[in-house]
Amino acid sequence: MALKLAIVGRPNVGKSTLFNRLAGRKLAIVDDQPGVTRDRRFGTGRLGDLDLELIDTAGFEDVTDESLEARMRAQTELAVDEADVALFVVDAREGVTPGDEIFAEVLRRKGKPVVLAANKSESKASEAGVLEAFGLGFGEPVPISAEHGEGMADLFAAVAALAPDEDDDGDDGAGKPINIAIVGRPNAGKSTLVNALIGEDRLLTGPEAGITRDAIPVDWDWDGRAIRLVDTAGLRKKARVQQRLEKLSTGDSIRAITFAEVVILVMDATHPFEIQDLQIADLVEREGRALVFVLAKWDLIEEPQARLAELNEEVGRLLPQVRGSPMVALSAETGRGLDRLMPAVFKVHADWSTKVKTRDLNDWLKMAVERHPPPAVGGRRVKPKYMAQTKARPPTFVMFASRADQLPDHYRRYLINSIRESFDLPGVPLRLTVRSNKNPYAEGEAKGGPGPSKTAPTSARSGLVAKRRREAAEKAREGAAGKPPKPKAKKAKAGAPGGRAGKLVRPGVKPKRASRTASSSPRKKR
Repeated sequence: MALKLAIVGRPNVGKSTLFNRLAGRKLAIVDDQPGVTRDRRFGTGRLGDLDLELIDTAGFEDVTDESLEARMRAQTELAVDEADVALFVVDAREGVTPGDEIFAEVLRRKGKPVVLAANKSESKASEAGVLEAFGLGFGEPVPISAEHGEGMADLFAAVAALAPDEDDDGDDGAGKPINIAIVGRPNAGKSTLVNALIGEDRLLTGPEAGITRDAIPVDWDWDGRAIRLVDTAGLRKKARVQQRLEKLSTGDSIRAITFAEVVILVMDATHPFEIQDLQIADLVEREGRALVFVLAKWDLIEEPQARLAELNEEVGRLLPQVRGSPMVALSAETGRGLDRLMPAVFKVHADWSTKVKTRDLNDWLKMAVERHPPPAVGGRRVKPKYMAQTKARPPTFVMFASRADQLPDHYRRYLINSIRESFDLPGVPLRLTVRSNKNPYAEGEAKGGPGPSKTAPTSARSGLVAKRRREAAEKAREGAAGKPPKPKAKKAKAGAPGGRAGKLVRPGVKPKRASRTASSSPRKKR
């Protein structure tokens, strides 16, 4: 069973860097600016032969009011309560600060096993800070460097000494979770929606825009199915993203869309489908992910039925490439309409994973071509011949046709829309590739046979001409030497009586006798 390890400490001591080091990959955003991490972030890692379940936490602040820092402190204390061992990180360069002493007192009250790590100990200037850490009362500090990977063996020995005995519980048998990314503009209600779905205050929420910075995965179980919800930072227009930290958050959100299976686009119901919402939806379609629209803060809308019908018509006009995607109107604060979200997500996920039989697909192709034949390009019509599905997630099809490179885009869109309508795949991104069969008469591919084809390469034609010239030159040399020319095969002069001179006689055929009229009349002399 994996050891649950919470990495805690005050801001900017290197907790996220150590989290990435133990996880073996860059999961958390790292920056010199303090306070980058705000939510708890989970990950798996390994230290020596110890399997770890890592929890990255926000920097500890000694505040207890209703501010954002106070809510971050509450998240850190929840992580300590959940963990088996708390890894307390201090900055060896700065030494022990009053904030470290306050947090050490909090850890002592929690009663959890604590490993003290003095980070940034790669230089001699940090030796004094390591010695100061003895005064925190957690035993001998472990000097490490999370950035350079130094001291990991000593850290393993300290953590392994406090690890509980492993029990072979085995896996719970749950299948691979469905990855669902929740995206949208800042302050649209994404984190509030996640908290409402899982039924706890897992993520920081508030009236401030841009609270979430990392893409935070949350494992959840709905109706017996494993789900991983990924809350992302708000995506603003590219021209407005100036700070380096916001650029990192934006890249993390786009990466979450790339690795998701279903994307929930959360929009403020008071002003939905703005330009940024349309660009996010277009990005999701280009990435080939299933899409669900969520109209949050629906409790603020007057005449909801008429407004919902108007928005359904608007999305079909503004985003025809995702026409038919489910749209769920809800309020995460009151819980209204929340029960309709997950059935819509699983419906679009099933459509996204659809595999169509080849026979049904070709029957549909014949019907679609008869109903609307392909246009003629350059006086010749494109002829679709065969179609098959190559993969799902998203459904991808390949069609073989003559003159495939000249198939117009509008006819390709007609085929895609017809597939979506005929096989009940609303809102699912479809991929269609049109190919031509190999042409044996194409340039460089002469058909086999004794003679060259009409499209034979220039080198073959020049070789044939050279061969004929050599034969003609050889005959000319034989005539100059006085040699009689070789008789032609299967041809002979008429030598039989009554035969006409120069007439060909086939072997075994008796020549005809000349008529009397023809023999009695003398031939005129010229």
